[in-house]
Amino acid sequence: MPESIFEELKRYVGFDEADEAALRALHPLVQPHFVAIAEIFYQRILENDGARKVLVEGESMVGRLKVSLIAWMERLFSGPWDEAYFELRSRIGRVHVRINMPQHYMFGAMNVMRRGLADVVDRGFPGDPERLSAVRRSVNKIIDLELAIMLHTYREDLLSAQARSERLATFGQLVGSIGHELRNPLGVMETSLYILKSRVKDDERGLKHVERIGEQLGIANNIITDLLDMIRDRPLARERLALAQVLKQAAGAVQKPERCRLELEGLGDVPAIEGDAGQLRQVFVNLLDNAIHAAGEDGRVAVVASADGGFVNLAVEDSGPGVDEATRRRLFEPLITTKHKGVGLGLALVKRIVERHGGTIAYEPRNAGARFVVRLPRAR
Repeated sequence: MPESIFEELKRYVGFDEADEAALRALHPLVQPHFVAIAEIFYQRILENDGARKVLVEGESMVGRLKVSLIAWMERLFSGPWDEAYFELRSRIGRVHVRINMPQHYMFGAMNVMRRGLADVVDRGFPGDPERLSAVRRSVNKIIDLELAIMLHTYREDLLSAQARSERLATFGQLVGSIGHELRNPLGVMETSLYILKSRVKDDERGLKHVERIGEQLGIANNIITDLLDMIRDRPLARERLALAQVLKQAAGAVQKPERCRLELEGLGDVPAIEGDAGQLRQVFVNLLDNAIHAAGEDGRVAVVASADGGFVNLAVEDSGPGVDEATRRRLFEPLITTKHKGVGLGLALVKRIVERHGGTIAYEPRNAGARFVVRLPRAR
């Protein structure tokens, strides 16, 4: 059986069972120093202008990150160093890609961590240079292994992001060339249909088919509009907005089964934002429409709002089946859909609009159903 990526990386840095035993033995010595090391770690980051800018919420974000770093050190010295460990650490590399962290900051940060742990270890073995040397080798190996995991996943996700950008560029060229060409024949059809409708107004059966053609023409026109919106940067008409109003308008614009419950929670307590009311309304119309479709006849859809540092969070939750892992990886790409009659433009357009507002959107799995979280900057 071929070795996994993690096994290959462990072999490459020489990390073995003896190192695992050494790290577990070190755990009681280094654990009391985790808080101090985390303080020094983020102090160094905040002293560097470039690294500080990567933390989008600045110092308000550091408190949460210190807790995460302490948990990271806890697992570093306690293990187990298995495939679950590899997957957990791989997420860090993926986060670095998502926030556009330059790799040299990652190397610098890990070096700060290496020095902090080395200082603690050096003080723990006075007069025993042989034991100290062996222990330091184990600490250096686990730090090297951490770096190797981060770089591996960083590279994988970066290549994936580049391939996605190339696909989007090709997609944009295709849409731009055919979108306007399709408008002309659709316009002719609409004109002819208008004339035809007046001729068959006394023919109930014929009028029914004419109306169905008109509905399908409207759908085709909407698809073309969405496609063109994907590739052009419509200027944002920024204004100070109360999101409660935007969401209530979006909720009023979607159709839902009578027994499907739609709940809006916490909207009155969230701060104002600056943005384009029309485009943000489109974001929540698309998210609510997807959620209602997933929840079904007797389901539940909820929008839960909250404030977090410099951001406003809006979570759209549904009681549907959720999104399978294979679809989840490409969820925000054009032409990816779980609907039988969908074309897969809604979420791609949502992501584009949210990012143009300086925000983010992410899918969060739940025990039952799906959860999409939109984060938008608060108004200054």
